[in-house]
Amino acid sequence: MLVSRGRNPSAGEIFSQLIQAKDLRNRVLITLGLLLLVRLGIYIPVPGIDRVAFQDFIARGGQLIGFLDIFTGGGISTLGVFGLGILPFINASIILQLLTSALPPLEDLQKNEGEAGRRKIAQYTRYVALGWGILQSVVFALILRPYAIAGTSDLVFVIQTAVALVTGSMVVMWISEVITERGIGQGASLVIYLNIVATLPRALGSTIELAQSGDRSTVGGIVVLVLVFLITIVGIVCVEEGNRRIPIVSAKRQVGGANLAARQSYLPLKLNAGGVMPIIFASAVVFLPLTIANMTKSPWLIQVAGYLSPNSSTPWVYALLFFGLIIGFSFFYASLTVNPVDIATTLKRSGVAIPGVRPGSATANYLGSVQNRLTLLGALFLGAVAIIPSAVESSTQVKTFQGLGATSLLILVGVAIQTAKQLQTAVISQRYEGMVRQ
Repeated sequence: MLVSRGRNPSAGEIFSQLIQAKDLRNRVLITLGLLLLVRLGIYIPVPGIDRVAFQDFIARGGQLIGFLDIFTGGGISTLGVFGLGILPFINASIILQLLTSALPPLEDLQKNEGEAGRRKIAQYTRYVALGWGILQSVVFALILRPYAIAGTSDLVFVIQTAVALVTGSMVVMWISEVITERGIGQGASLVIYLNIVATLPRALGSTIELAQSGDRSTVGGIVVLVLVFLITIVGIVCVEEGNRRIPIVSAKRQVGGANLAARQSYLPLKLNAGGVMPIIFASAVVFLPLTIANMTKSPWLIQVAGYLSPNSSTPWVYALLFFGLIIGFSFFYASLTVNPVDIATTLKRSGVAIPGVRPGSATANYLGSVQNRLTLLGALFLGAVAIIPSAVESSTQVKTFQGLGATSLLILVGVAIQTAKQLQTAVISQRYEGMVRQ
């Protein structure tokens, strides 16, 4: 947790290390190659579907289809074998994180069993992802049944479609884990990042066509929306990089016959400890009623989902729900990633203290209060980021970026920053290895 000041590698040094360092170069090539494989799998068609009829269904799919298509990189609309993509794994991760905070055995595995415990939780996540993937694949196959090619048995169609989709999803999950272990960056986040980036050319092309064919007010709306997006990106970078530096001092130590003077450093607490996860969790939950309504065709569920839709006559209900979920998940995820009691215990064992704060429980309470204030500020920012661009999009009536809103921007910027930091860390490691060899 202690931070030391050092020179970050420049862009020139990063490119130099990519050329010279074989291990780093291989990790980058593995990452790029596997991400390319994920994109190719989206265009391998699921058999037995009348695609012309399904495209008409997609055109009427609305917000839910657009949201799912963002996270699958067009896999839903193209009906590829990687159509579900990383979605079952994301849902499984959400379920396991909720269960870990609720069930003491899982919490004990995460906190006290070290690397072995984390591997067990990862294995449980895979099992839940498989079960969730089977459920989603069967439901999706049932939705696609009216668009099956004539002459195909309903049972055969559902089975072959579900098997193709769940197999593709498990392959994507395996690829994301290989990227995490042998590549650069967090595999699941990079798969989502790639899928979002893949939708950008289409959105930009539609926006350019709208600007060329629209009147002056339409062009003005596009300019306003682009400015809001740029300001949002700047804000996201500032918040992602922002942290509170708490000064800490280590006690004097005696080594042999020499006394080592006390050292002063700082403990960084991030402004947005949850990163992109709170807004992903909130997005998944807010679309849950609409998903269930589409599956069950229940009239009252469809009515409830209509009230919670951003395109309803009462969009403020959706905005308030989304904002509240983001704040709630921000505090929940911060409690999983930052444990003031554990930090205070570690500082006390290391002979490190915060000036003016007694070690032990007083330090834990102080760190907890600071973290809560930081989390509240970060959560309010995330809520504003999620709502303001969508509100501007509705007021300007520019719908070409629909589905590619603030959620996608936050994921793009957050994953890019995290991956860049991991790449810098790898380059610094290569730098020190070179110094040792010399």
